Amino acid sequence: MGKNIIEMKNIKKSFYVGTPNELNILKGIDITVQEGEFVSIIGTSGSGKSTLMNIIGALDRATSGNYVLDGTNIDEISDNGLSEVRNKQIGFVFQTYNLIPRSSALKNVELPMLYSGMGKKERKERAEQLLELVGMKDRMSHQPNELSGGQKQRVAIARALVNDPSIILADEPTGALDSATGRMVMDLFHKIHEKEGKTIVLITHNNELADETQRIITLKDGNIVAEEENKKYYRRFREEEELCL
Repeated sequence: MGKNIIEMKNIKKSFYVGTPNELNILKGIDITVQEGEFVSIIGTSGSGKSTLMNIIGALDRATSGNYVLDGTNIDEISDNGLSEVRNKQIGFVFQTYNLIPRSSALKNVELPMLYSGMGKKERKERAEQLLELVGMKDRMSHQPNELSGGQKQRVAIARALVNDPSIILADEPTGALDSATGRMVMDLFHKIHEKEGKTIVLITHNNELADETQRIITLKDGNIVAEEENKKYYRRFREEEELCL
């Protein structure tokens, strides 16, 4: 870990629900995430975590405050610039997978590279390489309706990695999966974090998932109410290292 990849200062988000009513969702959020960290943002429904996720992912803008993502001041760039940030700097993994129904796993993974102007041969090679990484080498030609939930999520994770983003932003990535399949998906995130060195921000309401991350940020009513290093994470990996010795 080294440089800060996410720096948020006094981020506020309000929605107008008819004059003069204003709904304050985020009330002054300060977050810093370092390169190579695995961080969870946890909160119940209504805590503001989905709104915060949309701002981190450049899907929405804050009402006020300052957000710097990997050296880019998000507040100062155009909407077209935001599209480029989303394509090149952020890899999204959603609860509902968001795969294109009538396209193969390979074509789904290739899609972000199409928007970034990469050549056909290079796109195919990169997509195949990442599908192999997530254990989907033998399912490359299958369409989403021919895949299980866990397989769809692994394709989505491969797609999130294709443009070598600064961060992986995972929104309830195991929410639609049974516990055994969810375990496989979390193991894959650990592999990507440890072997590929990726920065991962996990948005969840699940305390058990948050306990698998290095740092836990807790949101409640639009405020950060707790932020702590996760001793369980470090204890777990110390024990695994000792077993390997």
